Amino acid sequence: MVQVRQVFYDSLGDTLVVWFDNPNNEYEVEETGDEVLLMKDKNGKVIGFEKLNFSTKNQSLPIAFETLSI
Repeated sequence: MVQVRQVFYDSLGDTLVVWFDNPNNEYEVEETGDEVLLMKDKNGKVIGFEKLNFSTKNQSLPIAFETLSI
């Protein structure tokens, strides 16, 4: 199960960054070609992503989360 640890929206840079792990564990960044950057740790595991040109101008930003009870 993946948990969202941090979410940042930069209105000036127009980017959305989502972290699933500690940002300090970032080792490399892979460009996907769809204006998405994947941040990976030393083992190649995706620990976050950045969406470029994530404009929310003149619209709301709905975010849905699913919770799991164990």
